[in-house]
Amino acid sequence: QVQLVESGGGMVQPGGSLRLSCVASGNIFRIYAMGWYRQAPGKQRELVATITSGGLTNYADSVKGRFTISRDNAKNTVYLQMNSLKPEDTAVYSCNGQMRLPSDLVTYAYWGQGTQVTVSS
Repeated sequence: QVQLVESGGGMVQPGGSLRLSCVASGNIFRIYAMGWYRQAPGKQRELVATITSGGLTNYADSVKGRFTISRDNAKNTVYLQMNSLKPEDTAVYSCNGQMRLPSDLVTYAYWGQGTQVTVSS
């Protein structure tokens, strides 16, 4: 009914850039905060960046100054521009959206399937 679909992952050399996209689709009443999380092999999932519907952003210390989160509310899309990538950025990146459906009185967290980002020479 509601889907979050990520795209833009891949393999890149250290110092390179990638841009991730995540599109929310379905019978959505309203999207509140959206964000990107990542999980590296053997590690817990961690927050990368979040953005409110009004554009307020929050970043993990490890990506500040290198990653930029943005969103297009008209397209129900959130982006993650990743620059100066490091091998330690290698992980599966997943999109999260806090959304309310027409039939709901509260918001729920929805997740995409994830996209692999590999930084290696």
